[in-house]
Amino acid sequence: MTSEKRNLGLIADIGGTNARFALTDLASPEVTILEPRSLQGAEFASLQHAAEHYLAEVGVQPRRAALAVASPVDMDEIRLTNRAWSFSRAELQSRLGLDELRMLNDFGAVAWAVPALKGEDRVHLYGPSHAQMRGPVSLVGPGTGLGVGLLVGSEASGWQVVETEGGHVTFAPIGDEEHRIARWLDARFGRASTERVLSGDGLSHIAAALGGSDGGPRDGRNVPLRDPADIVAAALDGHDLEARRTLARFCSVLGSVAGDTALIHGARTVVIAGGIVPRFIPFLRSSAFRERFLAKGRFSTYLEAVSIEVIVHAQPGLLGAAVALRQSTRGP
Repeated sequence: MTSEKRNLGLIADIGGTNARFALTDLASPEVTILEPRSLQGAEFASLQHAAEHYLAEVGVQPRRAALAVASPVDMDEIRLTNRAWSFSRAELQSRLGLDELRMLNDFGAVAWAVPALKGEDRVHLYGPSHAQMRGPVSLVGPGTGLGVGLLVGSEASGWQVVETEGGHVTFAPIGDEEHRIARWLDARFGRASTERVLSGDGLSHIAAALGGSDGGPRDGRNVPLRDPADIVAAALDGHDLEARRTLARFCSVLGSVAGDTALIHGARTVVIAGGIVPRFIPFLRSSAFRERFLAKGRFSTYLEAVSIEVIVHAQPGLLGAAVALRQSTRGP
């Protein structure tokens, strides 16, 4: 059956590592994700080539698309933050034969997904549990980078997404270990941003910064980096003290950043997304995450009333792109 007859739209979630594509049935009463594929971004010269490869595989030609990318999307010329892809959105729309192309920040797409999540798609961590999600909703997502977004509104009035680049704010260290990490990041990158700590590479950075045998930070320019997946696996296994120390510090910093973000946004709900945290939710519960989240002086009581959840849906970026495309197609 042709894509026009089924009213199929193209959706994508393009991160620094993976390019995830799927189709969605815009006529369905439910938000659908059909024919999902995950492609390695490194295998394609551009987003256009990756999209063309996917469409050739599934054998359809949609007329509408919503693509979520890891970069700001407010200009025609778009450059991905963590992948050497750049393109003109107008040219991409023409090359792919689309009548409509909606570009989303990748974490903005995750924010669009939140209202569409079912109960089994998220895990409640702390704070009150409400039948309906309370806004504003802050999103914090460690993955290849660090996404930060804001969802405002309510179930009754509808939701709106505010896309941000909050992951690139300056890292605010607390205590000796985190100051060591900040100095290590300064030596390697010339600046310590929060994303350099709360991401896959961030786990590698923490391990390297805290691993100096003399008690001081290693030279950030010359030290080999440990694989982040190995760090998580070794920490959960329990026998690698350096890995456990690294993951514990990651959780502590995440608590601080999530609390700061909630205060900045005036949030009543914090949602943690990204591909890292769902792998170690029990470890997160036993860490200093909650303590650091609440450690905001006079506003600790305010934060005690904030609900904290973790998204465990397998493809929230694709789900959010589908939600946004359906909204765009149907109009107000």
